[in-house]
Amino acid sequence: MPVSLHDNTSISCESESVSGFQLSINTSSNVTKLRIPYPQTGTWYLSLRSICANEHGFELCTNVTAEVYLRSYLTPCINDCGTYGQCKLLRTNNFLYAACECKAGWDGWGCTDNSEAYSYGFQLLSTLLLCLSNLMFVPPVTIAIRSHYLLEASVYIFTMFFSTQFYHACDQPGIVVFCIMEYDVLQFCDFLGSLMSVWVTVIAMARLKSIIKQVLYLLGAMALSMALQLDRHGLWNLLGPSLFALGIMAIAWTVRTIRRRRCYPPTWKRWVFFLFPGTTIATSAVALYAFVETEENYFYIHSIWHMLIAGSVGFLLPPRAKPDVKVSPLKRRRGCGYQLCVNEHEELGLVDPGIITINSICTS
Repeated sequence: MPVSLHDNTSISCESESVSGFQLSINTSSNVTKLRIPYPQTGTWYLSLRSICANEHGFELCTNVTAEVYLRSYLTPCINDCGTYGQCKLLRTNNFLYAACECKAGWDGWGCTDNSEAYSYGFQLLSTLLLCLSNLMFVPPVTIAIRSHYLLEASVYIFTMFFSTQFYHACDQPGIVVFCIMEYDVLQFCDFLGSLMSVWVTVIAMARLKSIIKQVLYLLGAMALSMALQLDRHGLWNLLGPSLFALGIMAIAWTVRTIRRRRCYPPTWKRWVFFLFPGTTIATSAVALYAFVETEENYFYIHSIWHMLIAGSVGFLLPPRAKPDVKVSPLKRRRGCGYQLCVNEHEELGLVDPGIITINSICTS
């Protein structure tokens, strides 16, 4: 690493015989710093050269003493990536290294390049879009409560609560950030709520027995929690539970169709006005999430994803199940006849037994 010392002038000391990283200082600025990203393993050399200016240009200084202090150190990230970045430990091809993950359009090794940075107004708008788009879960919650799907409604409320108030408000880069818990906890709750909303909706559409439905809800929650701990951003975390739940629903509907000898659900209005629109909206949401969403369009595409998923739930959630008709036990067959009912006053000895009358005739 050649270093040149000269008087109030900067020159390049790199030539054909000298290569490496240039670090120049002078008498007016005697402190400088050079950052070398991801230095290669090997032997490094430090070359010092003192150059003085004269009337003919520059030449090596004679009878000049320079005192140089050198400090070298390793750091995982430059200045901890600043306000608009996060220092992360990454692994690629069995290599472990640290790097800054920049947000809000900032760039550079230490997220200090603001040439393409987002403005404050854009950051505020993106935060509001991601947070307020979750209010689309209010209609599904209302529908679920009115249809007595209280467990499903609680899952929707959990999803709306964490996604609206906590996760996306903490997930934003820059200065428009509000976190009340650790980011990892908020992200887990948001992802779990979103996947559980899809899971409970499809299972509810299957119209299973209460005990079977509760077991599937519990197993789904545990399986999704494990999957999210393995990989939270994996596409199969969404497609896997959705396809499995759709398989259960298809089997339940097929069994009902065979038993009743008619298509289930039986009414064409249910298919045309609810199932078909809900399926179309949900398919569009998954397509946007899987194939369209990127880091550049995350703010508005993910907001649309929130609204589409909540809207599809409102269409797909089945109507309130009719209560089972309680069949009373068969009455004991009795023979035809009459029964003399004795007057209760007579039974208590309040009347003369000689004038007993029949006060009623009871059919048996």
